[in-house]
Amino acid sequence: MPETITRKDRMNRKLMRQRQQQKNKIIFTGVVITVLGLAGFLLFKAFYKPALPMAENVIDVSADMAGFDKKEIRVKVGEPITIRLRSLDTSGHTDGGGQHQWAVEELDVDIIAQPKGTAMATFTPTEPGEYTFYCDICCGGRANPTMNGKLIVEG
Repeated sequence: MPETITRKDRMNRKLMRQRQQQKNKIIFTGVVITVLGLAGFLLFKAFYKPALPMAENVIDVSADMAGFDKKEIRVKVGEPITIRLRSLDTSGHTDGGGQHQWAVEELDVDIIAQPKGTAMATFTPTEPGEYTFYCDICCGGRANPTMNGKLIVEG
């Protein structure tokens, strides 16, 4: 003989199903919010690059196919400097594609500016002396007298 279910039992079961569905919705919503929050955090960490503190001593250097606009730069030993390199050339240049470089091997500085773009680096010279900066990407590289200059670090 089949079991008879009373109206009260049916109502209790319906109420329990509704409560379980409500709990499931709350759990699902919590999981979705957690996953989205974690994904947002990971994307932020992957792509956010905070601006580096710039030295007070910012030196703007422009470069084009004719060379650097500054042939000599004087700085003091122990003081941070920022070199802001700007390439004035477009990507249409066949030699180097419009990129320019400002590099000093002895100080481990290598800045590359994209065509019509700007790039910068901050460093602190620790030894006085005369260092050669150069662009080795285009225009004959460091052998070209217009694509190099002197960084003079004074004590």
